Amino acid sequence: MREQFDRLFQTHYEPILRYAARRVGTESAHDVANETFLVAWRRQDKVPSAAEEELPWLYGVARQIIANEERSRRRRDRLGARLRAVRQPDQCAPQPETGSVLSAMNRLSPGDREVLRLVAWEGLDNRAAAIVVGCSARTFSVRLHRARKRLAAELSSTEPERSLPCVTTSMS
Repeated sequence: MREQFDRLFQTHYEPILRYAARRVGTESAHDVANETFLVAWRRQDKVPSAAEEELPWLYGVARQIIANEERSRRRRDRLGARLRAVRQPDQCAPQPETGSVLSAMNRLSPGDREVLRLVAWEGLDNRAAAIVVGCSARTFSVRLHRARKRLAAELSSTEPERSLPCVTTSMS
């Protein structure tokens, strides 16, 4: 079985690579070719036994892989377009005037930044954000409280008059 696959790979890798390169470009061609042979490895029982049918079968597999990737890319593009089109004014998002807030955020630890972003930018309540972080809602509330205090300290060290933007307390 291994010898058959090795022969299949040695004989047909280059033609499959060229086939993929002509359709998706050289950058993605290796991925398509590798995935094609992964399918061939997993489905060895489906590879035609006649040598003259092997390459067409592999082309068919590569064609399906390319089609699947193209469908996925189109779905991602449509989702991205929908997300860009949706504007929800009640949610916080970084605005140009929040440059000092972003600077202060960047001086915080990654954990503090994530806790603050989950609540302020993603609009999650404490219970949902706790699931993301992997802790209890009560533990998340404590982390959020501490992160807010550290952010306030960072902001007051640079701009004493500045208040926290759009950070709400949720005790869910």
